[in-house]
Amino acid sequence: MKKYMKEMLEEKQRKEPPKVLMAAAECAPLSKTGGLADVVGTLPKSLAELGIEARVITPYHRVIKEKYRDQVEHLFHFYVDLGWRHEYAGIEKLVLDGVTIYLVDNERYFGDRIYFGGDAEGEQYAFFTRAVLDAMPNLDFVPDVVHCNDWHTAMIPMLGRTQYPGQMQESRRYLLAIHNIFFQGKYSFGYVEDLLGVDPKYMTPEFMELNGCADFMKAGCVFADRIVTVSPTYAYEIRTPYFAEGLEGILNARSAQLSGILNGIDKKVFNPHTDPMLPMHYDRGHLRGKAVCKEALQERMGLEKRADVPIFAMVTRMTEQKGFDLVECILDDLMQTEDMQFMLLGSGDERYENFMRAAEGRYRGKLCSYIGYSDESAHLIYAGSDFFLMPSRFEPCGLGQMIAMRYGTLPIVRETGGLRDTVIPYNRFTGEGTGFSFANFDAWELRDAIRLALSCYRNQEVMNGLINNAMSADFGFERSAEEYAKLYIQML
Repeated sequence: MKKYMKEMLEEKQRKEPPKVLMAAAECAPLSKTGGLADVVGTLPKSLAELGIEARVITPYHRVIKEKYRDQVEHLFHFYVDLGWRHEYAGIEKLVLDGVTIYLVDNERYFGDRIYFGGDAEGEQYAFFTRAVLDAMPNLDFVPDVVHCNDWHTAMIPMLGRTQYPGQMQESRRYLLAIHNIFFQGKYSFGYVEDLLGVDPKYMTPEFMELNGCADFMKAGCVFADRIVTVSPTYAYEIRTPYFAEGLEGILNARSAQLSGILNGIDKKVFNPHTDPMLPMHYDRGHLRGKAVCKEALQERMGLEKRADVPIFAMVTRMTEQKGFDLVECILDDLMQTEDMQFMLLGSGDERYENFMRAAEGRYRGKLCSYIGYSDESAHLIYAGSDFFLMPSRFEPCGLGQMIAMRYGTLPIVRETGGLRDTVIPYNRFTGEGTGFSFANFDAWELRDAIRLALSCYRNQEVMNGLINNAMSADFGFERSAEEYAKLYIQML
């Protein structure tokens, strides 16, 4: 245990570090649609190295059942009441990579997609919320802190405090982590009252009402002991109307309990020196393998095999949030005027997918559009590209830029959220920097940043310095885990 942890525990008159239960809709590698799963899957392993036992509770999604069915242990079952619904809830236990994971089983809610969408998704995660709360006293683990993640579990603090008087759920400490405030879980009052039995007195702006809806995320912001976001800059941004999606009032009122802890990446999974998905390994100062990866990427994606041309890449959801409208605005200009290649891996809005398919036809050999996702291709893109684009309108944290730097691929980012906190923009006077950035959400600023990157690419000394800086940056979860450990102890 770290010295600072012992001192903090002594101040709290405790000998043992806090026990943590992380509640989340998804958890890598079991189930994953985004960065939330990576955090939930990686953080407990880093906390264990600090002496903090963190366990996870998550739905027993079909994708988990198909792969891990034979490894789970059935603990117990009970029934959850959601209004007139009386639903089975089984609690299964899985130990994976040293982390204990509790799986909430119900075929109606978790036998299909991870997220149903619409009102059905509200019912899906209302069930999960109630199942977590009702299961807690019967688990073979008594948490001091319940770490809730995003709107899917944001009602847990409110219900724990208001519907379980005198029971252990009422006395737990609750932390709400906001990974993306854009998604809040908004439903009609009647629907939420029916599902979760919420007292109508809480359907007010003081508690959970927002724009005429019952807002799950707002309820969590009101009732959680502490609120954390996934980067320091995002913690500031969501106190402003532009980013807060209507929650700036409560977040400013609770600013003393709001903080930002930067996410990290799993350095064992993302390591160019050992990555089994790469045709040749490499490391900082020994980059021959990166050139081999670049050639392999060009061959796989149907790009012209040229060592001298820079590859600009994106691995992304194709949405306005990710800045894809900026890319749409300048891509033809760049393809027609610059000696460069462009590679995209992802899916999203039909408009952008069709735009990229058409662009591939216009610039065959210079541009590849892979609509979909492949983990192996993603790793090869991180390794084989020269520059990695993330021109996001907002980005709570972002992991792509961290992974890219780990592989010696220089990010080009908009200065927002975690992108601002992680990418040091190139300084042509000092040679400092780990990538390139632009301030305003503007297509021409993005184009200028790309052209600056192109000019640096033609200067091998500058490129080598930037690649060395990027690969020297440490974005492992160890640092994040220490910050969470301090926060958990402060909450006791």
